[in-house]
Amino acid sequence: MSDELDWDPIRALARRVLHNGEPLTLTDDVKALLARTATEVGIGGADAARALATEAGALDLLSESSRRIGEGSDRLMDALYRAKRYRLAGDFDSARQEMRNVLAVEVVPHYRKIAESQLKGLDDEP
Repeated sequence: MSDELDWDPIRALARRVLHNGEPLTLTDDVKALLARTATEVGIGGADAARALATEAGALDLLSESSRRIGEGSDRLMDALYRAKRYRLAGDFDSARQEMRNVLAVEVVPHYRKIAESQLKGLDDEP
């Protein structure tokens, strides 16, 4: 997985297909995008390959990948905001707990990495 994530293409595809009702056409490029994104959001390669075997499975994969990106982002941003407020108030234990709460449920490796980094930084505090 690359350190540089570009989820704009998957977001655009999800918008066209899931929100605007366009049909999902499984070209080689679309399959590659779905497979790459699946890995980036914590869906195993074998599961992604099985899903890509049918249009219905690919549509489910697109939906699940899009859901994980959106929900994970919202969850992380909310926790970062709350942790910052706790940190500014001097409540480092509560700030740490916010990151632990994210790590308890988050499956997207990118978001986990950010939460782990934040938690590590907070561990250097009193």
